Amino acid sequence: MPTVYNQVAGQSLGRLAALSDNIFSVAMTLLVLSLHEPVKSSIHSELGLLHSVLSITPQLVTFLMSFLSLGLFWSGQQTQLNHLSYSDRHLTWIHLAFLCPVSLMPFSTLLLAQYIHYRTALLVYWLNNALLGWILFAGWRYAGKVGLYKDTVTHELSCAMERRIIVGQLIYAGAAALCFVDPWISIGVIVLAQLNFAIAPNIKWLSKI
Repeated sequence: MPTVYNQVAGQSLGRLAALSDNIFSVAMTLLVLSLHEPVKSSIHSELGLLHSVLSITPQLVTFLMSFLSLGLFWSGQQTQLNHLSYSDRHLTWIHLAFLCPVSLMPFSTLLLAQYIHYRTALLVYWLNNALLGWILFAGWRYAGKVGLYKDTVTHELSCAMERRIIVGQLIYAGAAALCFVDPWISIGVIVLAQLNFAIAPNIKWLSKI
């Protein structure tokens, strides 16, 4: 009987997509908790307000990074689900595991915003993104292994899906390693990489990733 149940459990892609949308929307909303308004009692002029706004630049940068990250991973998961005929119990749990680091993103963002000059905070943030990427990769690989792809999925398309994740994770890893040179250089490279993936400029060698 347990074997029969496992064969029919977790087959709804619609329910999986709906749960993912809800968790992504909550996580993206909670990112705003990394932003703190200037202390009103310390502001007595326009110049003082300007200085206070500039002082929260690290928080704004980390908010932008995380919003882009979650947007990219939401798009990546949506693309994968759209190319599957159905799900099964194991794939459902892989995607539930994927949603765990999605939920952790507000925490790693807040940690980085508060300790942006510390390598440990940046490495924790990178690890959060790495988990997202490699779990998503594992889900796509598993779906192909057990035959969950739609008939329209070609070998070239499958390779393109995998290549995008691998290249993205290698770029993130390289950017994270730059924190041992300077955390701000590392953050700059991460943001540029994210903007490339989000905007997808019409440059041949960039468009391939």
